[in-house]
Amino acid sequence: MKKNNRFENKKVLVLGLALSGLNAAKLLLELGAMVTVNDAKDLADNPDAKELISYGIKVIAGSHPVELLDESFSFMVKNPGIPYNNPMVKRALEIGIPVLTEVELASEILEGRLIGVTGTNGKTTTTTMITDLLNYGRKQGKAYKAGNIGVPASAVARKATADDDVVMELSSFQLMGIQDMHPAIAVITNITEAHLDYHGDREEYVKAKWRITENQTADDYLVLNWDQEELRELSKHSKAQIVPFSRSQTVANGAYLADGYLYFRGEKVMAATDLKVPGEHNIENALAAIAVAKLSGVSNEAIIAAFAVFYGVEHRIQFVAELNGRRFYNDSKATNILATKTALNSFQGPIILLAGGLDRGNTFEELVPYLKHVKTLIVFGETQEKLIDAGKKAGIKEIVPTEDVVSAVPISYQYSEEGDTILLSPACASWDQFKNYEIRGQLFSDAVNSLVTAKSEEEGSFH
Repeated sequence: MKKNNRFENKKVLVLGLALSGLNAAKLLLELGAMVTVNDAKDLADNPDAKELISYGIKVIAGSHPVELLDESFSFMVKNPGIPYNNPMVKRALEIGIPVLTEVELASEILEGRLIGVTGTNGKTTTTTMITDLLNYGRKQGKAYKAGNIGVPASAVARKATADDDVVMELSSFQLMGIQDMHPAIAVITNITEAHLDYHGDREEYVKAKWRITENQTADDYLVLNWDQEELRELSKHSKAQIVPFSRSQTVANGAYLADGYLYFRGEKVMAATDLKVPGEHNIENALAAIAVAKLSGVSNEAIIAAFAVFYGVEHRIQFVAELNGRRFYNDSKATNILATKTALNSFQGPIILLAGGLDRGNTFEELVPYLKHVKTLIVFGETQEKLIDAGKKAGIKEIVPTEDVVSAVPISYQYSEEGDTILLSPACASWDQFKNYEIRGQLFSDAVNSLVTAKSEEEGSFH
């Protein structure tokens, strides 16, 4: 951990807990700050707050009293989920208190190299790919995943050494709060429209994403999607060396797909068919990851070997198992229609689709054209009837309602044939039946593995 006296004997308010706030508070305490934590959740149901109290940190829980800011704080570190129009944040900025986020705090003490990854889609997969490629056969140091991927950046920065890399997934919420953060390599996977409720409009959202490169210099690299005209135009405003990646054209200074192979700067790296994760979007993710790996001196052999065992990020079109020629995929993270469209576009052959969940009031009309390869639709949850309507409009002959994702697994096998893809891609949030999409995805994977075991035992008994 890099020595940092900036917060020593300074009063710092941590606004909002969860993983990022909890770890920010611990780090600030270690850096000699006088820490106060303010969290909206009542103390009785707040184990994180209780833990911090045990360290001697002052905690105000249950509400966000604006008058707390009268206590002469030198800094505020806010949870990225708290918007800038929050009364506490607005007041802090009005009276001149610098508002930081946990990733900025982490970058200030980080000794190793920082690689930042942002974009609307593909951040988590690309972050994971880069980490795996940088670690394969590595002789010195280690690459760590951190940030929006669910691993607090401040916890990783505390343990990373000068020999290590920290590959940090950065959301637009986190990037809005940076001041001096400076990735040696920044990656932008793509930019589409998202989080407009938080940012107000698309222009502000794009500005937030673009902040990943604002502190970069001519010694740094910016890896970005050259198939997006918007990013090509924006690249003119970065001081970093531009390293493009493209699925549709040869880019001399970057990574690209040509004749079924992935290249970097004219050198053939690997066959696209060697990727174990399906879909054109994953070719883009792989190209971005290859660009970072090659800029870091990773050999083609190591890249090929690392991708040979990369089966995707958990719950994101993740390969689970193959049973008698049927391949099962867990895409529980598809909590909206757009994500399910992407998943359906990732496969060419017949699909058995498992879908359904929380009813947010929308229809599934826009999903209908994407159901052309779906031969059987198995539906569950609050949106069952709406998905049945969409399936009928798409001309799907076999539509089967069932209780939940677990009961859907044996049904999917029953309706499948050799060569079929069985895909859980719900197009809905999980909260009608489960606490989160991870639990839903895990139950699906467990049910698939139980089915594989049962079928193996059943077939073994005939020999």
